[in-house]
Amino acid sequence: MAVLVTGGARSGKSAFAEQFAMRRSERGVYIATSHIYDEEMRERIALHQQQRLATGYPWDTWEEPYALQELLLQLQSTGGSAEAVVLVDCLTLWLSNWLLRHEEEPDAAAKVMKRVDELAEAVSAYSGHLVLVTNEVGSGIVPEYPLGRLYRDLAGRMNQRLAGICQQVFLVTAGIPIELKSRAYRLE
Repeated sequence: MAVLVTGGARSGKSAFAEQFAMRRSERGVYIATSHIYDEEMRERIALHQQQRLATGYPWDTWEEPYALQELLLQLQSTGGSAEAVVLVDCLTLWLSNWLLRHEEEPDAAAKVMKRVDELAEAVSAYSGHLVLVTNEVGSGIVPEYPLGRLYRDLAGRMNQRLAGICQQVFLVTAGIPIELKSRAYRLE
């Protein structure tokens, strides 16, 4: 079962996703997608690691900034996640990694969306418990720069694509999670 957890910055989405995941299995695989670009990011990552350790929950942490879909397929095929919940935090960092890799290329958007499609296929094929964390970036101001607008647009498309295939979608605002998919209005 795939679950998507979205929300704004500091909304509580990662904390909710971790708590949600810990209730799904006795152990977990935590896939971190961020790069360490500076000291502040290094400190954030260390804090997150300490917070996970403090829970006493057995997380097996993998760091994978690019090959997320390949890792999910590997975990699926080797049984590396059998009975474990897999938590990916976060998809928008993963997306930015790919966008920054391709930003100078004229077909950057198409290349990044190809990666999103590959990820969606891996998520659809995944048979275990999978929790995906992403940021809701479309509710704020329009970014001033073209790369920021492209990132916002790609993140929105990615979130829609993955929400469409996940069995549950949660929006977390001010630490309060609301399940959206069961409440979605259906145009029929």
